[in-house]
Amino acid sequence: MDVLAGLLEGPRARGAFMIRALFDPPWSVRIADEAPLSVMVMVRGTAWIAPAGGGPAQCIRPGDLAIARGPDPYTCADEATTAPFAEIGPGQRCRPLDGAPVARYQDLGPRAWGESPDAAVEMLIGTYPLQGEITGRLLDALPPLLVLPGEVWECPLTPLVAEEIGKDEPGQAVVLDRLLDLLLIAALRAWFSRPEAAAPAWYRALGDPVVGRALRLLQDDPAHPWTIAGLAAKTGVSRAALARRFAGLVGEPPMTYLTNWRLALAADLLRDSELTIAAIARRVGYGSAFALSGAFKRVYGVSPQEHRGRAA
Repeated sequence: MDVLAGLLEGPRARGAFMIRALFDPPWSVRIADEAPLSVMVMVRGTAWIAPAGGGPAQCIRPGDLAIARGPDPYTCADEATTAPFAEIGPGQRCRPLDGAPVARYQDLGPRAWGESPDAAVEMLIGTYPLQGEITGRLLDALPPLLVLPGEVWECPLTPLVAEEIGKDEPGQAVVLDRLLDLLLIAALRAWFSRPEAAAPAWYRALGDPVVGRALRLLQDDPAHPWTIAGLAAKTGVSRAALARRFAGLVGEPPMTYLTNWRLALAADLLRDSELTIAAIARRVGYGSAFALSGAFKRVYGVSPQEHRGRAA
């Protein structure tokens, strides 16, 4: 398992919000749902997306894909200067703004919302409702808004998502969750390969023959009792050379990276499984529940049990 796949493995979409949005100009919607991540694919028409924090607005056209990193709000509109007519809040609740009629945007069928089925603008939107600790590592590496133009990336999933999003069949939510995951992974792989992308240090380090191998070893088997000496032997360099090269490329020493990775995995297992703390400790490389609890509290400020309670 490579590092990017590992980061996306834990926080897979579960009950993601997916919709076909349909608008006629002028239109504008403020998104304040506090979701950690949203993926938007333009089918027809154009849209301007503007982060609330003051970042530059970007235009997306048919075939383009945009990823908005939450929880800060952003605005989607026909023009960058069009004031919002409605706001989408937590739980995908919609409220009109500035006296706009409530009926301006409405349900138009299974997972369709907006003004009319044949509107000039059509967007496919998928939103991840929850953030896991592993996802947080990935989100920290993304800008508030990134756009992949259609001419620099092609994804055969887009037509499939467009076809499946309007179906109302048994198990359809699970199908859409998996399609959203695949769409996100394809988009991130394309983005991180772009020269303008500020790819995270761990992603860039994968291309190094020594550090890349070390990262994969730690990723694939976090429960192994790794030492600098053991890792150096596996990568064919000295301990000093590995420590220096790893820290220079990744930004932290190998054992610090391993500790953070183990605790991130533990945090997701505490949230998403019913395993005992002792079982989780063994799975991520700690000898006992007590050892895991001590390390976990030092980093997260709460005990594993408290973390599990808050997640529930």
